[in-house]
Amino acid sequence: MVRVLLSRKLGELRLTQADIARMTGIRPGTLSDYYWEEATGMKFEHMDKLCEVLHCSLSELIEVTPNDPPVLQGVETPKHRSKRGLKRHG
Repeated sequence: MVRVLLSRKLGELRLTQADIARMTGIRPGTLSDYYWEEATGMKFEHMDKLCEVLHCSLSELIEVTPNDPPVLQGVETPKHRSKRGLKRHG
């Protein structure tokens, strides 16, 4: 699962969404979607601007944890293939 931690970061810095909108030029509606974790995607340009303005790394804005249950059930990953003894073709 991918989570956007913008609300946490803004709280730490005591900044509002309006402050960040002015500082980055990112639309307030878009920032609201990031803030409330309702966005289905995030532009690299926005990630870059937010990290620059907030003086932070991307890992302070985005958290990735395994899904439970996995989203791709039944899909073999390279890890699963190696457990079954399958060779990689390359």
